[in-house]
Parts: sequence; C-alpha cells; structure tokens
Amino acid sequence: MNIFEKLGNAITSTFITADRWEMFVTGLGNTLKIALVATAIGVLIGVTIAIIRVYHKETGKLKILDKICGLYLTVIRGTPVLVQLLIMYYVIFSNVRNGIPVAMLAFGINSGAYVAEIVRAGINAVDKGQTEAGRSLGLNGAATMRSIILPQAIKNILPALGNEFIVLLKETSIVGYIAIMDITKAGDIVRSRTYDAFTSLISVALIYLILVIGLQAILKYVERRLGKSDRR
Repeated sequence: MNIFEKLGNAITSTFITADRWEMFVTGLGNTLKIALVATAIGVLIGVTIAIIRVYHKETGKLKILDKICGLYLTVIRGTPVLVQLLIMYYVIFSNVRNGIPVAMLAFGINSGAYVAEIVRAGINAVDKGQTEAGRSLGLNGAATMRSIILPQAIKNILPALGNEFIVLLKETSIVGYIAIMDITKAGDIVRSRTYDAFTSLISVALIYLILVIGLQAILKYVERRLGKSDRR
C-alpha cells in the first residue's frame, strides 16, 4: 500500500466512515456561534467599561463604578479563561445542562476585559479638540461621546476588534471541558474511534487555519476600505 492509498484510507476513516464528518460540521457550527455571540457580549461590556473609565478620568465622577470596573479588569485578565469557564459552568450555572450559552457568557465576559482596554485606547487617541467642538455645538458630555468621539474611536479600533475575534475563535477550543461539541472536541472523539491521531488532529488544525486566514483577509479588506475613506 503506497502513501496515497494510506492517506485515502485515513481520510475515509476520519470523515466518511459512520458519517463522522457530521461531528466536524456540528463542531464548526458551535465554535462559530460561541465566538460570534461572545464577541458581541465582549464589545458591549468593553465599550461600557471604557466609557465609564474615560468619563471618570476626565470628570472625577462615577468613582465607585470605576473601582468596580478596575476590579473586573484585574480579576478577568489575571486568571486563565479555562478556569473562568469551569467556574461559570460547574459553580455559577451548575444546574444548566446546555453548556453553549454558558460558554458564550464566559467567553464574552473574558473578552470584555480586553475589548475595554482596546476601546479606551481608541477613545484616548481621538483628538481632544473633538470634545471641545462637540461642546461648542451645545452637546453635553454623553451626546459628544455618542455622536462624535465613539464613531471615530470605533473606526480606529476595528482592526484590533477583528483580531480579538480571531483570538476568541481559537480560545473556544477549550469548550470540550464542559462537554460541548466544538471542532477540537469533534477531532478528539474521531481520534479515539479511529486510533489515528495524525489525520483527525491535523484536520482540526487545518479547519482553524482556514478560518483564521479567511478572517484575516476580511480584516485586511476592511482596513483598506477605512484607509481609502480617510484619504477622501
């Protein structure tokens, strides 16, 4: 048996036999769902925290909220995401059997801590004259932030948010610890049935690689479009 026959048999055993490709499809779907929803949660949390911290720095108000946000950032960024996921599933939501919503929330909370710093840096990068211009137009602080500062900040940090989504997509590979069928878990189950670690795990790696390359291409396209709009 030559190498091509061995490769064909390995692929057949990994994907075709017993319709094992369905596990990979299910795993891919769960991976994308968790990453997308978690990113949305992370952006919502991150933008809220960034606004609170910037507002406190500029005005001295919302001191208690700023302290809570600082504690959140310290705890979330200082502990492993796997530990946070396990605490969320086995402690906080111990009565919930469907781990997908729990994983979405856990990864969203984790991502929010990093998105907060990205957004805060984006807000601080906006020229202070923009705030003064908003005030001169009769806008209050909240309206200035919403209508003038945030749109410019979000535009500047879109590439960084895209990279955060890519990181989050790869981090979801640990959801198998709470019995969720993701891409990695599908590959591990197939490996245990075929006793062929190479084909199943390399297949998992290739799926992630294709996803990341596709997302990077989208990010580069967005960056080019943003660059063109800035030059107009």
